[in-house]
Amino acid sequence: GDGNKPPNNWTSFFAEDCWEYDSMSDSYYLHLFAKKQPDLNYHNPKVIEEIKEIMRFWLGKGVSGFRCDVINLIYKSSLENGKKKWILTGSEHYLSQEGAHRILRALRHDVLSDYECFTVGETVFVTPEMGKDLCDPAREELDMIFSFEHMETDQYLVKWFKRKFNPERFAKVISRWQTELDWNANYLENHDQPRSVSRFGDDEKYWEKSAKMLATLLLTLRGTPFIYQGQEIGMTNFDFSDMSDLRDIESFNVDRLCKKMGIPSFYRWIMMKRCSRDNARTPYQWSREANAGFTDGKPWIGINKNHLKINHQSQNSDAHSVLEYYKKAIQTRATNEVLIYGTFKLIKAFKDLMIYQRKLNESTVIVILNFGKRTQTVNVTGKVLLSNYEKEYFDGILLPFEAVVIKNKT
Repeated sequence: GDGNKPPNNWTSFFAEDCWEYDSMSDSYYLHLFAKKQPDLNYHNPKVIEEIKEIMRFWLGKGVSGFRCDVINLIYKSSLENGKKKWILTGSEHYLSQEGAHRILRALRHDVLSDYECFTVGETVFVTPEMGKDLCDPAREELDMIFSFEHMETDQYLVKWFKRKFNPERFAKVISRWQTELDWNANYLENHDQPRSVSRFGDDEKYWEKSAKMLATLLLTLRGTPFIYQGQEIGMTNFDFSDMSDLRDIESFNVDRLCKKMGIPSFYRWIMMKRCSRDNARTPYQWSREANAGFTDGKPWIGINKNHLKINHQSQNSDAHSVLEYYKKAIQTRATNEVLIYGTFKLIKAFKDLMIYQRKLNESTVIVILNFGKRTQTVNVTGKVLLSNYEKEYFDGILLPFEAVVIKNKT
């Protein structure tokens, strides 16, 4: 838009204006996210050609593929005013537009098809049906997608307003995506989400067991599992004390907006501790040493004090650690084709209990997960393939945050 005023009434994902004035060009540019992340104009053929050249450059260097950030938002069908909404006014003009599909098909045809490579797209506000449109092999767009619906089961409308985690709701959403998409990109953590053991488990008394239980879930679903750095040692949410410890622009914008809305400071800080992206951005905890062995300098953000207990060095030499359990779970998956290629069927999702089946030809695996602190009884017994309590046989008694994988049960 020209320098007179922003072109429309759209709003940002980061709780701020999404138009920024540039004095050099005397015009406004669009940024649906941070000001330093301007949206590209995919209506301009020169932009698309430049994207293709950048992709060829990196593929020529030997990279294996690309993670495509919020890929279903890249195409804007119009710059008309949006229907006024509490959040994301204007999203009807850019959310999962047909133009985005055309661009993805062009990139596949003109660039990606010439290389042995892989693409995974981060997508927002997509249903399984929309997901299939993006990663169905016949459409020749993406190889798979990161969806968010399972990560939204503990919130009201937006992530900053939490409701109590409900494992049953969580399990049913996971099940729907498992059965409606042929192949999923499975994850429980990333750079934008709180730590999974703090969010879906218990990062205090049952820290170890719940971290291992979540590892079992991730590595026994159908699809490609993605493990975020630190997840494999059970890193937790930050232990900061106030806003001065944070670095995330989204957190500061939301805090500022909530202050204007009259939300008291103590509750705003509760929101930050539960939801801030900085929960997943503290430096990796390599050891008990200064700065968790991450750097000899000053890290850009503080170190969690629990690095004295939770760190890679101590777990690498402990056969019963979370890290060693991840290694065992990965090996179990790699040596059992049913856990890679088998179909998924949800058997039970009730309160804290999730039971599902993986099946390939005559081979069947049952996965039983307890998301709670109470011991439960289930009508399944058998020889154990994987257990976070190191059991060899499961007798039907499910301990707090227990995970068991039982082979060849019908």
